[in-house]
Amino acid sequence: MALNRCGSLLSRLRNQHSQKHPLLAFYTISSTTPPDTEAPSRPAPPPIHVAFTESAGRGVFATRRISAGDLIHTAKPIMAHPSLSTINNVCYFCLRKLPSLKDSEAQSIVFCSEECKEKSKVFYDVETQADWLAFDDYCRTQGLKYPLLVKRLACMVMSGAVSADILDILQPTSLTPEMIIEMEEGFNLLKKAFTKANFMDENVEFLTKQWYTAVLARIRINAFRIELAGGLYEDLLSSAAASVEAEAAVGNAVYVLPSFYNHDCDPNTHIMWIENADARLKALRDIEEGEELRICYIDTSMSYDARQRILSQGFGFQCNCFRCLSGD
Repeated sequence: MALNRCGSLLSRLRNQHSQKHPLLAFYTISSTTPPDTEAPSRPAPPPIHVAFTESAGRGVFATRRISAGDLIHTAKPIMAHPSLSTINNVCYFCLRKLPSLKDSEAQSIVFCSEECKEKSKVFYDVETQADWLAFDDYCRTQGLKYPLLVKRLACMVMSGAVSADILDILQPTSLTPEMIIEMEEGFNLLKKAFTKANFMDENVEFLTKQWYTAVLARIRINAFRIELAGGLYEDLLSSAAASVEAEAAVGNAVYVLPSFYNHDCDPNTHIMWIENADARLKALRDIEEGEELRICYIDTSMSYDARQRILSQGFGFQCNCFRCLSGD
């Protein structure tokens, strides 16, 4: 039943939003046909499917052999938000880095293209009606990034672009009573911003403390830190791992399909971002049919103790992958 719900929701999201808002077609399955090869009359079957694992909930599995270096699929975010430190240096929609701006533009919200500006209407028309100074200051002084994604999602819900329960398909983290109390200030500031903007009650009735904490519980363990990779796209696909520019983290984003990938400290799959928040997942080595595809949630160069500590504190689990079991 859960698998059917997962498949139907992915299908529904893709069909609805690809028609209304093209960038909200949340994932795409890519063929591994070389670019200089004539395209077949029918698209290649999807190389992956989502299924339950024995111990880690849902996972992503290969439906056929995938060769090392293959681009498995791409994914567009449900929502993305630039970090407050880069907010005037990247596109406010796709997080693409922007060239040096004129002084008149340096302190303003900027889009990389008219296309991104148009697509941003799923949240921007609502967002610009409220004063976010207090909310952004709260996030900045507390060093918080995930409430910014909640703000963006709330604006998308209010614009009618997505439903309030769109993230329910994602696994939430467990929240302690202390953590929920700490979230109250952010919720109050978010609600206050919409209230002062005189939005009608029916537009914000979804925005309850329960909704806010439930969304944050899912974002906390499903959001990706977007680091734009340096180098040519073709070179990155053929390399063992993408090189990342210094200070390349430009923001955070939440996806559907990439969130189903489980963790391994010696992964067979790598997620990368080349120019913007569109994710690309590639095979790091040959993957056999039926094998689970796994990515690494953290820096693979960390020691065993450091990896276990971060995974336990940040993601709520103890890693028992082969590398960790061997003590490496």
